[in-house]
Amino acid sequence: MWFLYDLIIKFFGCAVCIAALFNKKARKWMQGRKDFSSKLTDFTTVQLSNCPTVVWFHCASLGEFEQGRPVIEAFREEHPDWKIIVTFFSPSGYEIRKNYPGADHIFYLPIDTPRNARNFIDLINPSLVIFVKYEYWFRYLDELYRRNIPVYFISAIFRDNQHFFRWYGGWALKQLKKITGFFVQDDASAQLLRRHGIDRVTVSGDTRFDRVAAIAENAKAYPEVGKFVSGSPVFLAGSTWPADEEMILHLIEEAGYRVKFIIAPHEVGRERVEALREKVIGRQSSVASRRIESGTMEQWNNGTILFSELNGENAAGAGVLIIDGIGYLSHLYRYATIAFIGGGFGVGIHNILEAATFGKPVIFGPNYHKFREAEELVEEGGAFPVENAQQLNNRTIELLTDPVLLQKTSAICSAYVMKKKGATGRILSEIKLS
Repeated sequence: MWFLYDLIIKFFGCAVCIAALFNKKARKWMQGRKDFSSKLTDFTTVQLSNCPTVVWFHCASLGEFEQGRPVIEAFREEHPDWKIIVTFFSPSGYEIRKNYPGADHIFYLPIDTPRNARNFIDLINPSLVIFVKYEYWFRYLDELYRRNIPVYFISAIFRDNQHFFRWYGGWALKQLKKITGFFVQDDASAQLLRRHGIDRVTVSGDTRFDRVAAIAENAKAYPEVGKFVSGSPVFLAGSTWPADEEMILHLIEEAGYRVKFIIAPHEVGRERVEALREKVIGRQSSVASRRIESGTMEQWNNGTILFSELNGENAAGAGVLIIDGIGYLSHLYRYATIAFIGGGFGVGIHNILEAATFGKPVIFGPNYHKFREAEELVEEGGAFPVENAQQLNNRTIELLTDPVLLQKTSAICSAYVMKKKGATGRILSEIKLS
Protein backbone atom coordinates (compact mmCIF):
# COMPACT_ATOMS: atom_id res chain seq x y z
CA MET A 1 0.00 0.00 0.00
CA TRP A 2 2.90 2.36 0.60
CA PHE A 3 3.83 1.99 -3.07
CA LEU A 4 0.31 2.98 -4.15
CA TYR A 5 0.20 5.88 -1.68
CA ASP A 6 3.54 7.25 -2.89
CA LEU A 7 2.38 6.87 -6.49
CA ILE A 8 -0.76 8.89 -5.78
CA ILE A 9 1.28 11.63 -4.11
CA LYS A 10 3.67 11.80 -7.09
CA PHE A 11 0.74 11.92 -9.50
CA PHE A 12 -0.77 14.76 -7.46
CA GLY A 13 2.52 16.68 -7.56
CA CYS A 14 2.74 16.27 -11.34
CA ALA A 15 -0.85 17.42 -11.74
CA VAL A 16 -0.14 20.59 -9.76
CA CYS A 17 2.94 21.27 -11.91
CA ILE A 18 0.79 21.11 -15.03
CA ALA A 19 -1.97 23.19 -13.47
CA ALA A 20 0.60 25.83 -12.46
CA LEU A 21 0.99 26.71 -16.14
CA PHE A 22 -2.59 28.01 -16.18
CA ASN A 23 -3.71 28.50 -12.57
CA LYS A 24 -2.40 31.25 -10.28
CA LYS A 25 -3.13 29.36 -7.07
CA ALA A 26 -1.33 26.24 -8.29
CA ARG A 27 1.60 28.41 -9.35
CA LYS A 28 1.88 29.87 -5.84
CA TRP A 29 1.66 26.36 -4.42
CA MET A 30 4.68 25.37 -6.50
CA GLN A 31 6.71 28.53 -5.98
CA GLY A 32 6.23 28.44 -2.22
CA ARG A 33 7.78 24.98 -2.04
CA LYS A 34 10.86 25.76 -4.12
CA ASP A 35 14.16 25.24 -2.29
CA PHE A 36 12.34 24.54 0.96
CA SER A 37 15.37 22.68 2.32
CA SER A 38 17.68 25.69 2.00
CA LYS A 39 15.04 28.02 3.44
CA LEU A 40 14.60 25.73 6.43
CA THR A 41 18.34 25.31 6.88
CA ASP A 42 18.83 29.08 7.02
CA PHE A 43 16.02 29.43 9.53
CA THR A 44 17.06 26.57 11.80
CA THR A 45 20.70 27.67 11.82
CA VAL A 46 19.76 31.13 13.10
CA GLN A 47 16.65 30.58 15.18
CA LEU A 48 16.70 27.03 16.51
CA SER A 49 20.38 26.62 17.38
CA ASN A 50 19.82 27.62 21.01
CA CYS A 51 16.28 26.27 21.35
CA PRO A 52 15.88 22.53 21.87
CA THR A 53 12.07 22.65 22.12
CA VAL A 54 9.95 23.22 19.04
CA VAL A 55 6.21 22.75 18.53
CA TRP A 56 4.98 22.32 14.97
CA PHE A 57 1.39 23.23 14.08
CA HIS A 58 0.03 22.22 10.67
CA CYS A 59 -3.06 23.79 9.09
CA ALA A 60 -4.51 22.90 5.72
CA SER A 61 -5.65 26.43 4.92
CA LEU A 62 -6.94 29.65 6.44
CA GLY A 63 -10.03 28.15 8.04
CA GLU A 64 -8.01 25.51 9.87
CA PHE A 65 -5.51 28.15 10.96
CA GLU A 66 -8.27 30.24 12.53
CA GLN A 67 -9.50 27.08 14.20
CA GLY A 68 -6.06 26.33 15.60
CA ARG A 69 -5.15 29.91 16.44
CA PRO A 70 -6.55 29.88 20.00
CA VAL A 71 -4.38 26.85 20.80
CA ILE A 72 -1.30 28.41 19.19
CA GLU A 73 -1.71 31.60 21.19
CA ALA A 74 -2.52 29.84 24.45
CA PHE A 75 0.47 27.55 23.96
CA ARG A 76 2.70 30.59 23.42
CA GLU A 77 1.42 32.11 26.64
CA GLU A 78 1.99 28.94 28.65
CA HIS A 79 5.35 28.04 27.05
CA PRO A 80 7.11 31.25 25.98
CA ASP A 81 10.47 29.47 25.73
CA TRP A 82 9.29 27.12 22.94
CA LYS A 83 9.67 27.96 19.27
CA ILE A 84 6.46 27.74 17.24
CA ILE A 85 6.49 26.67 13.59
CA VAL A 86 3.31 26.77 11.50
CA THR A 87 2.91 25.08 8.14
CA PHE A 88 0.21 25.43 5.51
CA PHE A 89 -0.76 23.20 2.62
CA SER A 90 -2.78 25.79 0.70
CA PRO A 91 -1.69 29.19 -0.65
CA SER A 92 -4.96 30.70 0.56
CA GLY A 93 -3.80 30.12 4.12
CA TYR A 94 -0.11 30.83 3.70
CA GLU A 95 -0.42 34.04 1.69
CA ILE A 96 -2.81 35.63 4.18
CA ARG A 97 -1.08 34.50 7.39
CA LYS A 98 2.60 34.31 6.35
CA ASN A 99 3.38 37.29 8.59
CA TYR A 100 1.37 36.09 11.59
CA PRO A 101 3.34 37.31 14.63
CA GLY A 102 2.29 34.44 16.89
CA ALA A 103 4.66 32.00 15.15
CA ASP A 104 8.44 32.09 14.93
CA HIS A 105 8.24 30.99 11.32
CA ILE A 106 5.66 29.92 8.77
CA PHE A 107 6.32 27.54 5.88
CA TYR A 108 4.51 25.70 3.16
CA LEU A 109 4.45 22.01 4.02
CA PRO A 110 6.60 20.15 1.48
CA ILE A 111 4.73 17.49 -0.47
CA ASP A 112 4.38 14.20 1.42
CA THR A 113 7.24 12.04 0.18
CA PRO A 114 9.58 9.91 2.32
CA ARG A 115 12.57 12.17 1.61
CA ASN A 116 10.68 15.38 2.33
CA ALA A 117 9.29 13.98 5.56
CA ARG A 118 12.74 12.94 6.77
CA ASN A 119 14.40 16.20 5.77
CA PHE A 120 11.70 18.43 7.19
CA ILE A 121 11.60 16.66 10.54
CA ASP A 122 15.42 16.52 10.69
CA LEU A 123 15.61 20.27 10.22
CA ILE A 124 12.93 21.48 12.64
CA ASN A 125 13.37 18.60 15.14
CA PRO A 126 9.98 19.08 16.86
CA SER A 127 9.27 17.92 20.37
CA LEU A 128 5.52 18.13 19.76
CA VAL A 129 3.33 18.17 16.63
CA ILE A 130 -0.27 19.35 16.38
CA PHE A 131 -2.40 18.98 13.24
CA VAL A 132 -5.57 21.06 13.09
CA LYS A 133 -8.77 19.17 12.22
CA TYR A 134 -7.57 17.00 9.33
CA GLU A 135 -4.98 16.41 6.57
CA TYR A 136 -3.51 13.00 7.23
CA TRP A 137 -0.15 13.02 5.47
CA PHE A 138 0.92 9.47 6.14
CA ARG A 139 4.64 9.78 5.35
CA TYR A 140 5.01 12.60 7.85
CA LEU A 141 2.93 10.75 10.42
CA ASP A 142 4.93 7.55 9.92
CA GLU A 143 8.25 9.37 10.30
CA LEU A 144 7.07 11.08 13.49
CA TYR A 145 5.85 7.75 14.82
CA ARG A 146 9.21 6.11 14.11
CA ARG A 147 10.96 8.86 16.05
CA ASN A 148 8.54 8.65 18.97
CA ILE A 149 7.52 12.31 18.56
CA PRO A 150 4.00 12.91 19.95
CA VAL A 151 1.38 13.95 17.38
CA TYR A 152 -2.09 15.22 18.25
CA PHE A 153 -5.06 16.15 16.06
CA ILE A 154 -7.27 18.90 17.48
CA SER A 155 -10.86 19.85 16.61
CA ALA A 156 -11.04 16.65 14.58
CA ILE A 157 -14.33 15.29 13.32
CA PHE A 158 -15.07 11.85 11.86
CA ARG A 159 -18.00 10.38 9.95
CA ASP A 160 -18.95 6.85 8.92
CA ASN A 161 -18.57 7.62 5.24
CA GLN A 162 -14.89 8.59 5.47
CA HIS A 163 -12.52 6.24 3.72
CA PHE A 164 -10.88 5.14 7.00
CA PHE A 165 -14.06 3.28 7.92
CA ARG A 166 -15.02 1.77 4.57
CA TRP A 167 -14.25 -1.79 3.47
CA TYR A 168 -11.19 -0.59 1.56
CA GLY A 169 -9.88 1.69 4.32
CA GLY A 170 -8.03 -0.79 6.55
CA TRP A 171 -4.55 0.46 5.64
CA ALA A 172 -5.45 4.11 6.22
CA LEU A 173 -7.11 3.24 9.53
CA LYS A 174 -3.91 1.49 10.59
CA GLN A 175 -2.02 4.75 9.99
CA LEU A 176 -4.42 6.62 12.28
CA LYS A 177 -3.44 4.28 15.08
CA LYS A 178 0.08 5.76 14.97
CA ILE A 179 -1.25 9.12 16.16
CA THR A 180 -0.68 9.89 19.85
CA GLY A 181 -4.12 11.35 20.51
CA PHE A 182 -7.24 12.87 19.03
CA PHE A 183 -9.20 15.82 20.41
CA VAL A 184 -12.54 15.55 18.66
CA GLN A 185 -15.49 17.88 18.39
CA ASP A 186 -18.28 15.52 19.40
CA ASP A 187 -19.26 12.22 21.00
CA ALA A 188 -20.16 10.67 17.64
CA SER A 189 -16.57 11.08 16.41
CA ALA A 190 -15.18 9.60 19.61
CA GLN A 191 -17.51 6.59 19.49
CA LEU A 192 -16.65 5.96 15.84
CA LEU A 193 -12.91 5.92 16.54
CA ARG A 194 -13.33 3.66 19.55
CA ARG A 195 -15.42 1.19 17.56
CA HIS A 196 -12.45 0.88 15.22
CA GLY A 197 -9.88 0.31 17.93
CA ILE A 198 -8.64 3.87 18.57
CA ASP A 199 -9.02 4.69 22.25
CA ARG A 200 -6.75 7.72 22.69
CA VAL A 201 -9.65 10.09 22.14
CA THR A 202 -10.86 13.12 24.12
CA VAL A 203 -14.08 14.98 23.37
CA SER A 204 -12.85 18.56 23.69
CA GLY A 205 -15.25 20.50 21.48
CA ASP A 206 -14.44 22.90 18.67
CA THR A 207 -11.77 25.56 19.13
CA ARG A 208 -13.56 27.80 16.62
CA PHE A 209 -15.90 28.88 19.40
CA ASP A 210 -12.95 30.14 21.44
CA ARG A 211 -11.64 31.98 18.40
CA VAL A 212 -14.87 33.77 17.48
CA ALA A 213 -15.57 34.65 21.11
CA ALA A 214 -12.12 36.26 21.33
CA ILE A 215 -12.81 38.21 18.12
CA ALA A 216 -16.07 39.56 19.56
CA GLU A 217 -14.36 40.56 22.81
CA ASN A 218 -11.65 42.45 20.91
CA ALA A 219 -13.52 43.55 17.81
CA LYS A 220 -12.06 46.47 15.89
CA ALA A 221 -14.13 49.57 15.41
CA TYR A 222 -14.39 51.23 12.00
CA PRO A 223 -15.72 54.79 12.50
CA GLU A 224 -16.43 55.25 8.78
CA VAL A 225 -18.61 52.13 8.81
CA GLY A 226 -20.41 53.56 11.83
CA LYS A 227 -21.16 56.68 9.79
CA PHE A 228 -22.35 54.53 6.89
CA VAL A 229 -24.74 52.72 9.22
CA SER A 230 -25.92 55.99 10.77
CA GLY A 231 -28.60 54.35 12.92
CA SER A 232 -30.13 52.27 10.13
CA PRO A 233 -30.70 48.51 10.35
CA VAL A 234 -27.98 46.64 8.46
CA PHE A 235 -28.15 43.46 6.39
CA LEU A 236 -24.58 42.13 6.23
CA ALA A 237 -23.85 39.41 3.69
CA GLY A 238 -20.54 37.68 4.32
CA SER A 239 -18.44 35.41 2.08
CA THR A 240 -20.90 35.64 -0.80
CA TRP A 241 -20.78 33.97 -4.19
CA PRO A 242 -22.67 35.11 -7.33
CA ALA A 243 -25.60 32.80 -6.57
CA ASP A 244 -25.98 34.39 -3.13
CA GLU A 245 -25.69 37.86 -4.58
CA GLU A 246 -28.57 37.26 -6.96
CA MET A 247 -30.75 36.69 -3.89
CA ILE A 248 -29.40 39.83 -2.25
CA LEU A 249 -30.08 41.96 -5.34
CA HIS A 250 -33.74 40.97 -5.10
CA LEU A 251 -33.70 41.96 -1.43
CA ILE A 252 -32.21 45.35 -2.29
CA GLU A 253 -35.19 45.92 -4.56
CA GLU A 254 -37.61 44.79 -1.88
CA ALA A 255 -36.15 46.36 1.24
CA GLY A 256 -33.40 48.78 0.19
CA TYR A 257 -35.43 51.75 1.35
CA ARG A 258 -35.54 50.49 4.95
CA VAL A 259 -32.16 48.80 5.46
CA LYS A 260 -28.53 49.37 4.51
CA PHE A 261 -26.43 46.58 3.02
CA ILE A 262 -22.85 45.49 3.58
CA ILE A 263 -21.68 42.83 1.12
CA ALA A 264 -18.36 41.02 1.61
CA PRO A 265 -17.75 38.75 -1.40
CA HIS A 266 -15.74 35.59 -0.86
CA GLU A 267 -13.33 36.63 -3.59
CA VAL A 268 -12.16 40.23 -3.62
CA GLY A 269 -10.22 40.48 -6.88
CA ARG A 270 -10.68 43.79 -8.67
CA GLU A 271 -12.71 42.41 -11.58
CA ARG A 272 -14.97 40.45 -9.27
CA VAL A 273 -15.65 43.45 -7.03
CA GLU A 274 -16.26 45.83 -9.94
CA ALA A 275 -18.69 43.39 -11.54
CA LEU A 276 -20.61 43.15 -8.28
CA ARG A 277 -20.68 46.93 -7.90
CA GLU A 278 -22.07 47.37 -11.40
CA LYS A 279 -24.83 44.87 -10.69
CA VAL A 280 -25.78 46.62 -7.44
CA ILE A 281 -25.76 50.07 -9.05
CA GLY A 282 -27.93 48.79 -11.88
CA ARG A 283 -30.46 47.38 -9.46
CA GLN A 284 -30.43 50.54 -7.35
CA SER A 285 -31.04 52.69 -10.42
CA SER A 286 -34.03 50.60 -11.37
CA VAL A 287 -35.53 50.90 -7.91
CA ALA A 288 -34.78 54.61 -7.70
CA SER A 289 -36.65 55.25 -10.95
CA ARG A 290 -39.72 53.50 -9.64
CA ARG A 291 -39.57 55.35 -6.33
CA ILE A 292 -39.26 58.73 -8.06
CA GLU A 293 -42.41 57.91 -10.01
CA SER A 294 -44.23 57.02 -6.79
CA GLY A 295 -42.99 60.14 -4.98
CA THR A 296 -41.15 58.28 -2.21
CA MET A 297 -37.56 58.98 -3.23
CA GLU A 298 -36.74 60.78 0.01
CA GLN A 299 -36.63 57.43 1.84
CA TRP A 300 -34.13 55.82 -0.55
CA ASN A 301 -30.43 55.54 0.33
CA ASN A 302 -29.04 55.37 -3.17
CA GLY A 303 -25.40 54.78 -4.05
CA THR A 304 -22.84 52.01 -3.70
CA ILE A 305 -19.36 52.48 -2.30
CA LEU A 306 -16.31 50.28 -1.78
CA PHE A 307 -14.74 49.88 1.63
CA SER A 308 -11.42 51.13 0.25
CA GLU A 309 -13.14 54.36 -0.83
CA LEU A 310 -15.09 54.94 2.37
CA ASN A 311 -14.47 58.14 4.35
CA GLY A 312 -16.28 60.45 6.70
CA GLU A 313 -17.71 62.56 3.91
CA ASN A 314 -19.18 59.90 1.62
CA ALA A 315 -20.23 57.24 4.14
CA ALA A 316 -23.68 58.33 5.26
CA GLY A 317 -25.22 58.84 1.83
CA ALA A 318 -24.61 55.35 0.43
CA GLY A 319 -27.03 52.44 0.66
CA VAL A 320 -24.65 49.58 -0.11
CA LEU A 321 -21.07 49.08 1.10
CA ILE A 322 -18.94 46.44 -0.66
CA ILE A 323 -15.94 45.10 1.23
CA ASP A 324 -13.05 44.86 -1.22
CA GLY A 325 -10.35 43.61 1.16
CA ILE A 326 -9.50 40.65 3.37
CA GLY A 327 -9.40 40.50 7.16
CA TYR A 328 -12.31 42.82 7.96
CA LEU A 329 -15.41 40.65 7.85
CA SER A 330 -15.15 38.97 11.24
CA HIS A 331 -15.02 42.40 12.91
CA LEU A 332 -17.68 44.03 10.74
CA TYR A 333 -20.41 41.70 11.97
CA ARG A 334 -20.65 43.96 15.01
CA TYR A 335 -22.43 46.50 12.75
CA ALA A 336 -25.01 44.04 11.44
CA THR A 337 -28.63 43.71 12.42
CA ILE A 338 -29.05 40.51 10.39
CA ALA A 339 -26.28 38.39 8.88
CA PHE A 340 -26.46 36.37 5.68
CA ILE A 341 -23.75 33.73 5.24
CA GLY A 342 -22.73 32.86 1.70
CA GLY A 343 -22.07 29.49 0.11
CA GLY A 344 -25.43 27.90 0.84
CA PHE A 345 -26.51 28.04 -2.80
CA GLY A 346 -23.26 26.30 -3.78
CA VAL A 347 -21.16 23.59 -2.16
CA GLY A 348 -21.85 24.67 1.42
CA ILE A 349 -22.04 27.64 3.76
CA HIS A 350 -19.09 29.51 5.18
CA ASN A 351 -18.44 30.34 8.84
CA ILE A 352 -21.67 31.30 10.64
CA LEU A 353 -20.03 31.55 14.08
CA GLU A 354 -18.33 34.87 13.35
CA ALA A 355 -21.78 36.43 13.09
CA ALA A 356 -23.45 34.38 15.82
CA THR A 357 -20.85 35.38 18.43
CA PHE A 358 -22.02 39.00 18.07
CA GLY A 359 -25.60 37.89 18.67
CA LYS A 360 -26.70 38.28 15.05
CA PRO A 361 -29.43 36.04 13.65
CA VAL A 362 -28.08 34.26 10.59
CA ILE A 363 -29.68 33.38 7.26
CA PHE A 364 -28.18 31.07 4.64
CA GLY A 365 -29.00 28.93 1.64
CA PRO A 366 -30.14 25.31 1.66
CA ASN A 367 -26.73 23.60 1.57
CA TYR A 368 -25.87 23.73 5.26
CA HIS A 369 -26.34 20.16 6.48
CA LYS A 370 -22.61 19.36 6.63
CA PHE A 371 -22.22 21.90 9.41
CA ARG A 372 -23.31 20.90 12.88
CA GLU A 373 -23.40 24.44 14.23
CA ALA A 374 -25.80 25.47 11.45
CA GLU A 375 -28.13 22.55 12.10
CA GLU A 376 -28.09 23.19 15.84
CA LEU A 377 -28.78 26.90 15.47
CA VAL A 378 -31.63 26.20 13.06
CA GLU A 379 -33.09 23.80 15.62
CA GLU A 380 -32.70 26.34 18.43
CA GLY A 381 -34.26 29.15 16.39
CA GLY A 382 -31.26 31.43 15.83
CA ALA A 383 -30.61 30.58 12.18
CA PHE A 384 -32.88 30.39 9.16
CA PRO A 385 -32.29 28.50 5.89
CA VAL A 386 -33.93 29.89 2.76
CA GLU A 387 -34.53 28.26 -0.61
CA ASN A 388 -35.00 31.29 -2.84
CA ALA A 389 -35.10 35.07 -3.07
CA GLN A 390 -38.71 35.36 -1.91
CA GLN A 391 -38.02 33.39 1.26
CA LEU A 392 -34.98 35.58 1.93
CA ASN A 393 -37.09 38.72 1.49
CA ASN A 394 -39.83 37.41 3.77
CA ARG A 395 -37.48 36.28 6.53
CA THR A 396 -35.50 39.51 6.49
CA ILE A 397 -38.58 41.72 6.65
CA GLU A 398 -40.04 39.56 9.42
CA LEU A 399 -36.92 40.02 11.56
CA LEU A 400 -36.73 43.74 10.85
CA THR A 401 -40.37 44.42 11.69
CA ASP A 402 -40.64 42.23 14.81
CA PRO A 403 -38.28 43.57 17.51
CA VAL A 404 -39.26 40.83 19.95
CA LEU A 405 -38.33 38.11 17.45
CA LEU A 406 -35.09 39.92 16.56
CA GLN A 407 -34.07 40.17 20.21
CA LYS A 408 -34.95 36.53 20.86
CA THR A 409 -32.96 35.18 17.92
CA SER A 410 -30.01 37.41 18.77
CA ALA A 411 -29.92 36.06 22.32
CA ILE A 412 -30.07 32.47 21.05
CA CYS A 413 -27.04 33.01 18.83
CA SER A 414 -24.80 34.65 21.42
CA ALA A 415 -25.75 32.11 24.09
CA TYR A 416 -25.00 29.25 21.70
CA VAL A 417 -21.42 30.40 21.19
CA MET A 418 -20.84 31.06 24.89
CA LYS A 419 -21.94 27.60 25.97
CA LYS A 420 -19.63 25.95 23.41
CA LYS A 421 -16.44 27.74 24.51
CA GLY A 422 -13.59 26.05 26.35
CA ALA A 423 -12.02 23.58 23.92
CA THR A 424 -8.62 25.29 24.01
CA GLY A 425 -8.22 24.87 27.75
CA ARG A 426 -9.30 21.24 27.64
CA ILE A 427 -6.80 20.46 24.88
CA LEU A 428 -3.81 22.09 26.51
CA SER A 429 -4.56 20.52 29.88
CA GLU A 430 -4.48 17.04 28.28
CA ILE A 431 -1.48 17.30 25.96
CA LYS A 432 1.55 15.64 27.45
CA LEU A 433 4.80 17.49 26.88
CA SER A 434 7.95 15.43 26.70
